[in-house]
Amino acid sequence: MQLLGYDIGSSSIKASIVDAESGLQIAFAQSPEKELTIQSPRKGWAEQDPNVWWKHVKATTARLLDSDNVQKEAIAAIGISYQMHGLVIVDENKEVLRPSIIWCDGRAVDSGSEITEELGEAYSLSHLLNKPGNFTASKLKWVKEHEPDLFQKIFKFMLPGDFIAMKMTGQINTSVSGLSEAILWDYKKHGLATEVMHAAGIPENVVPEIFTNFGQHGKLSERAADELGLPSGILLSYRAGDQPNNALSLNAMDPGEIASTAGTSGVIYGVTDKPLYDKQSRVNTFVHVNHNEDLQRYGVLLCINGTGIQNSWLKNEVFNSELDYRAMNERAESVAVGSDGLSIIPFGNGPERILQDTDTGAYIGKINFNRHRRAHITRAAHEGIAFSLCHGLDIMQEMGISIESIRAASSNMFQSRVFRETLCNCANVPLDLYETNGALGAAIGAGIGAGIFSDREEAFKGLQKKGSVDPDPKQRDEYLRAFDEWQLTLKKILETEA
Repeated sequence: MQLLGYDIGSSSIKASIVDAESGLQIAFAQSPEKELTIQSPRKGWAEQDPNVWWKHVKATTARLLDSDNVQKEAIAAIGISYQMHGLVIVDENKEVLRPSIIWCDGRAVDSGSEITEELGEAYSLSHLLNKPGNFTASKLKWVKEHEPDLFQKIFKFMLPGDFIAMKMTGQINTSVSGLSEAILWDYKKHGLATEVMHAAGIPENVVPEIFTNFGQHGKLSERAADELGLPSGILLSYRAGDQPNNALSLNAMDPGEIASTAGTSGVIYGVTDKPLYDKQSRVNTFVHVNHNEDLQRYGVLLCINGTGIQNSWLKNEVFNSELDYRAMNERAESVAVGSDGLSIIPFGNGPERILQDTDTGAYIGKINFNRHRRAHITRAAHEGIAFSLCHGLDIMQEMGISIESIRAASSNMFQSRVFRETLCNCANVPLDLYETNGALGAAIGAGIGAGIFSDREEAFKGLQKKGSVDPDPKQRDEYLRAFDEWQLTLKKILETEA
């Protein structure tokens, strides 16, 4: 028996086949080979065509099926992981009405502030555990106010994963955790946040049918099966945003278990059984994948937008594509802790939540033309992302999140020794690295949702630890001094912005 998982990212679409008996990934593919384009028709905007995601789902599936290990008739269930907080809107014919307003788009900040003002901060935090901010509900309000004719044509709104599920099954539905990430879930009522809908002027009939993350979300239609080259009738049994799914892929399901990723965005995701919130919404609380009324599980998410794009910018603009990421990582290792005084503030990809949706832009500070070279810039960039995450970790700990260790996949920026050691030493906790990915996690989730695994131990029997990093007592003071300097630079920038 085999399980199929998709990871619908803003950079690429990935797919994985997992052998249900061993829990191991036996095939993997992605499309396109280069990163997907993000359209930015105006400053601060970020859009993608959902039909392009579907095009690459088909291309990825075709590549996956070329593997000798894949037996398409043996695929028992499908799971979907997806980029969070995006907005997809369709008409009654299920046709896309406009490009998706994706996670890093900053246009709806004012719309979110207006919802918060109408509901009041106390209500927003106690019922939503967040301010509406720049999330999906606010983006939908923006469409209503700025594209009213188009808004009138909306049959349903969806998150990116809901759209892919619709293409697969022909059904339109969403999940509880999906609505929580849209800031449309009321934690006190355990239901749809109708007050947010009313404050935003959004009719309730545009909300899809609501499911749990695990379960029967529909079956692969004949039309979709023909497009994908798969048998019809395969059960779609799991769906989650990329960060809750990353936590699942690392078997982070209970209070105190912390997951991290540093790909397109840099994230720390802490699981708790308490509905905690930050009064300034610098980090955000959502429903975790295994949450229910009897076993409450929440995920507190710290996100840094300017992560992967900063590394890509360095590769293309600073190194003129002369080096790959591995070679850049090696250059960074040639420079001492603190980058010889050079400091990078990495917030160059739109408004950042830990800065209360302030868009400061990125800064490269204290350059000395006699000392600093491209290797210094690379190390400072990797340190800057780690420092940003540690800045957010301080907020999470103030909220009451216990952080004893961090789990992460051994990929993306975690392949950088500089990044790993900076994060580990500044957070002062061990870092455990595993062989996993989002598509693999979605496949495991599909197995759980379809009832193929008898328990959690069986579901994660294939999770393989690749190594760990412990804080270094001999160097930790150096890292903390560099972190203090970085925070002073950030403070000055924020004071200037104010």
